[in-house]
Amino acid sequence: MQEEHTENNKKKICIDINEEAWNKETYNAWVERFGTPEEAASKIKKNPAKILSVLYNKFGDVKGKKIMNLMGSNGNRAVALALLGADVTVVDFSEGNKIYALDLAKEANVKIEYILSDVLELHKYNLNNTYDIVFAEMGIIHYFLDLKPFMSLVSNLLAPNGIFVLRDFHPVSTKLITSRGSTAKVRKHKVTGDYFDTTLEEKDAAYSKYLVSDSSPQKVLLRKWNLGEIITAAAESGLIIKSLDEEPNLSCENFDKGIPKTFTLVAEKRYF
Repeated sequence: MQEEHTENNKKKICIDINEEAWNKETYNAWVERFGTPEEAASKIKKNPAKILSVLYNKFGDVKGKKIMNLMGSNGNRAVALALLGADVTVVDFSEGNKIYALDLAKEANVKIEYILSDVLELHKYNLNNTYDIVFAEMGIIHYFLDLKPFMSLVSNLLAPNGIFVLRDFHPVSTKLITSRGSTAKVRKHKVTGDYFDTTLEEKDAAYSKYLVSDSSPQKVLLRKWNLGEIITAAAESGLIIKSLDEEPNLSCENFDKGIPKTFTLVAEKRYF
C-alpha cells in the first residue's frame, strides 16, 4: 500500500512539473517556429496531406471521420485533417497551445474542437466509443510514467473497428545512441545509453528551442519506453496490432543511414 501511495505521488509530481512547463510561453514559441497563425495556416492550406507526413497514408480517406488527436499541441495536424474533411478534436493541457491552435483553425477557415485537459482525465467527457481514429505523435508517450492507463484510454475512445496510430521517436535513437555533428558527412554515432533504463530524465521542454527570450528553458520529466514495452501495453489494452513500421530519418536519405529514427504503430479496436 505504501509503495502504491509513493508511486501515485511520483506520478502527480511528474504531471504537475510537465503541465507547468507546457503552460509557459508556448504561444510565442510556435509563432517563432511556424510564424503567426495566419502565416502557418497559409502554408498548411497549400498541401494539408504533406503536413501529415507518414500519418496520411495510415489514416486513409479521412473525410467525414471523427478523429481524436491526443496531446495535439499547436493544432497543425488537426487543422490539416479538418481541411481534408475530418471532424477533429484535440486534447492538450497547455493554454498557449490551445490559443494558437484555435487561431490557426480560424485563419484556415476550418473548425476544430480543443479540450483543455490532462488526457487521462478525458473520462469526464463521456467520449467512449466515439472516434474512428485516435492518434498521437512525436514525443508523446515519454510523458507517461505508466502506459497502461494511456492505452486503456485509447481503447475506450475508439469506436468499433476504429484505429489507433502512434508515431514517435524510435527508442534506439532516444535511449541508446548519442549523435554528434550537424551534417551527414560529419555525423557520428555512439552507443552510450541503456535501452532498458527505466529512470526518469529531466529535459528541456520541446518548445524551448524556439524561444527568443533570455529566460531559462522550462524543464520536464520524461520516462523513455522501449519498443517492447510500447507494443505490449497496446496489446494488453485489447487493441489488435496491425502493423509496426520502423523508419529511418525521413528528412534526408543518407542522414543517420541504417539507424531507426521513428516508428509508426497501427492498432485496431475489434469486437469479437
